[in-house]
Amino acid sequence: MAIRILLADDHELLIGGLRSLLAGQMDIDVVGAAKDGLETVRLAVKHKPDIILLDISMPQLNGIDAARRILGELPATKIIILSMHADRRFIQESLRIGVSGYILKESAAGEVIEAINVVRKGELFFSAAIRNQVLRDYVEWVREGSIVSASPLSGREREVLQLLAEGESSKGIAGALCISVKTVESHRKQIMDKLGLRSIAELTKYAIREGLTRLD
Repeated sequence: MAIRILLADDHELLIGGLRSLLAGQMDIDVVGAAKDGLETVRLAVKHKPDIILLDISMPQLNGIDAARRILGELPATKIIILSMHADRRFIQESLRIGVSGYILKESAAGEVIEAINVVRKGELFFSAAIRNQVLRDYVEWVREGSIVSASPLSGREREVLQLLAEGESSKGIAGALCISVKTVESHRKQIMDKLGLRSIAELTKYAIREGLTRLD
């Protein structure tokens, strides 16, 4: 039976490259492609893919929070993160929520097929360039305790923060997340209180620094 793959990246060139690469594999079926995090969640629930190749830096909902949502609803689905970032924060947070692989985009062409074959067996896969970092972090964890510092924000608060930083209005956020405007305003207040920030500009800087969104 073919492995059902969902692609998720907001760069059409990369999606096209992945499609071409995977098209040459007899046992792989690409069931769809998403251009933002919210669409990724929708398509995942619709198609129930075996594996999702998911970019971290996605509009509307970043890859880590999209992965958190998907794994909550589809625990059998395996997620392989695609990222330009070798930053340990992204790697640690990805592992914490349960992803099965982490590939750097610079090496994706040579590693993605291997990663799919490894992950489908229930194992983990990391780009060669970051394996030593993962191992060092594990050794540090064993010696000193967990090195992952959880975000002070809940998953929903992170979603609201990303959309605020991307310039969405309260009404727009409410529509995107299927919640009320009043709830959005409540989340915004809680976010500001937790972070000690008092303006959208400060929230935007925080979101960029934490990798929730990016400057284009």
